[in-house]
Amino acid sequence: MVLVLALGDLHIPHRAADLPPKFKSMLVPGKIQHIICTGNLCIKEVQDYLKTLCPDLHITRGEYDEETRYPETKTLTIGQFKLGLCHGHQVIPWGDLDSLAMLQRQLDVDILVTGHTHQFTAYKHEGGVVINPGSATGAYSSITYDGNPSFVLMDIDGLRVMVYVYELIDGEVKVDKIDFKKTADTIHHAP
Repeated sequence: MVLVLALGDLHIPHRAADLPPKFKSMLVPGKIQHIICTGNLCIKEVQDYLKTLCPDLHITRGEYDEETRYPETKTLTIGQFKLGLCHGHQVIPWGDLDSLAMLQRQLDVDILVTGHTHQFTAYKHEGGVVINPGSATGAYSSITYDGNPSFVLMDIDGLRVMVYVYELIDGEVKVDKIDFKKTADTIHHAP
């Protein structure tokens, strides 16, 4: 079992002061093996904080990130799954299923994680999974207006991944889950 935290679009300090206290109390060092971040951390202090939770941190560049060395896209393999990471402002139209599916095929990944829309989505598509963890701070976006802070925790175990979404609604943390199991024909083999 490998726990992977997926989050993004924090926009600290420009649109949000910090993560919600209920999220910070849940995210403790030593529990998570990987963090993947879709970008728009904005300042280095946010990256430093995430590194205290887990040193294995993967970040792609959002259009508001001060750090210019973050890549536009990144792929990594965790267990039996190949994951792709991209902020999402490069995917036109933003959040479009067909455009995201094309990026998923280009990166050749089982799970694509993107952000930018600040709205949680997760769905099975073409033998894989597309996830947008939303905005971990609930930062304002000109695209969406609900503003509920959210993040995703993936539990990867063999050929199965349980995707848990944590969303802060009316001051309470709500958790929902999606179960995805790889089949033999969707397994990626290293070249």
